[in-house]
Amino acid sequence: MENMKNIKMPSGGAGSALARVVLLGGAAVYGIANSIFNVEGGHRAIVFNRIVGIKDKVYEEGTHLMLPWFDKPIIYDVRARPNVIQTTSGSHDLQMVNIGLRVLTRPVPSKLPEMYRTLGTDYGERVLPSIIQETLKNVIAQYNASQLLTMREVVSRDIRRILTQRAKYFNIVLDDVSITNLTFSREYTGAVEAKQVAQQEAERAKFIVERALQEKESAIIKARGEAESALLIGQAIQQNPAFLTLRKIEAAREIAGTISNSTNKVYLSSDSLLLNLKDLQEEITRRR
Repeated sequence: MENMKNIKMPSGGAGSALARVVLLGGAAVYGIANSIFNVEGGHRAIVFNRIVGIKDKVYEEGTHLMLPWFDKPIIYDVRARPNVIQTTSGSHDLQMVNIGLRVLTRPVPSKLPEMYRTLGTDYGERVLPSIIQETLKNVIAQYNASQLLTMREVVSRDIRRILTQRAKYFNIVLDDVSITNLTFSREYTGAVEAKQVAQQEAERAKFIVERALQEKESAIIKARGEAESALLIGQAIQQNPAFLTLRKIEAAREIAGTISNSTNKVYLSSDSLLLNLKDLQEEITRRR
């Protein structure tokens, strides 16, 4: 108890001074912490002031100063972001088309104050679905279903051109537009497959007819050649009786050559080899 009585309490002036130091230090820390803000890479910032509203200045990447409590930074991601939209539309020939579109979009950095005033930070959800679907329906209605398949690049260019103009009105830049999915109804797909099968059958039938015609022409040419050959042989026999003898000798040579290459032993008479010289001599004499 005696020790407790010996403890000296600080005076009122010293306590208030300490409180002021703590308050000033806290205020300084609060002021420093709330007087700067950072803008990361790929982002931009605008500042809302409680007195004048949205400032027109756009802050680049880095660290920037602001007034505590009066200023509030609003950060925008200005990198390209993908947006995938699926929709169903009717073609020019009244076929239902399921189409998917992938769009890379980003805001125009210099127009961020205006975008915030009109659209806010969720501009993508507010604008893109409506203008993309409207553009798709407008473009798809200009083409037949078959043209959508064969002219896919042209359709994609038309969609990008119209969509770029529409997005520009909202200060949005389109970096890329691509068709990711393009399908038709089950009935139309079945009709296309049946048409392809019919075309293949028609091409096959056409090939068979052309081949038959070629075989017919080949047979005619062959028959003409054989007829001309027979005519020439007949004329040669009439003009030169020894021609027939020469052909017999050539036939006998072929027979002898074939038999000589065989492993079996065969004995042939002169009649079998068509080389009966006595008969040939008598025939030649008789014709003379």
